[in-house]
Amino acid sequence: MSIRTVPLAPTEFFHIYNRGTDKRTIYLDTADYERFLELLYICNSTFAVSIRDVRKVYSSIFDFDRGETLVAIGAYCLMPNHFHILLTANSEGGISRYLSKLTTGYSMYFNRRYDRSGALFQGKFKSQHLDSDEYLKYLYAYIHLNPVKLIDKEWKERGSKDAAKSFDFAASYQYSSLPDYLAVVRKENKILDQSPFPSYFNSANHVRSELFNWLTLSREKVPEGNPR
Repeated sequence: MSIRTVPLAPTEFFHIYNRGTDKRTIYLDTADYERFLELLYICNSTFAVSIRDVRKVYSSIFDFDRGETLVAIGAYCLMPNHFHILLTANSEGGISRYLSKLTTGYSMYFNRRYDRSGALFQGKFKSQHLDSDEYLKYLYAYIHLNPVKLIDKEWKERGSKDAAKSFDFAASYQYSSLPDYLAVVRKENKILDQSPFPSYFNSANHVRSELFNWLTLSREKVPEGNPR
């Protein structure tokens, strides 16, 4: 069993990610993405609750009062075969408990819907400790610009060929938290709790400027030790 070099302790920030087993696609259509978004929200609670039960009472999962939460999520992005989450624990063991509920809940949904069995994700989730302001600030850009790979696979190595087009694509991507940082009003903004995180981006214009800057940089300029 592997041991994490940095415990997933409260007050510390972590980049959490995992992909489908054998790099398989884990979101096959819009319904799959939407289900995972609902689970991002509803699994973040200290008590157990099912989406089916919530839907009997609420028209939207995001109207449900979760009570005390396990983690605070600062950013996220769902890609066809993997996900990224930037978070911090609200209590001891909060991250592991949250990820267990999230991945188990989605795996059960996916296997039931597609009549399959077995593990959906590639082992235990991976984590990176964000131990500096530079690293943490970079992760906001890294996570929110991940969708650009869907239209320009090599932008991270050489910079985007068309920064405006790339930014517009990332900004319109509905399965990340970037729209929430651009002041888009939507129910999914309840997934985030930005209060424990530094206020790096105090306006939509600031976010836009920061991401444009990263889109025009080559990977050689990425801070050492950051994810590749």
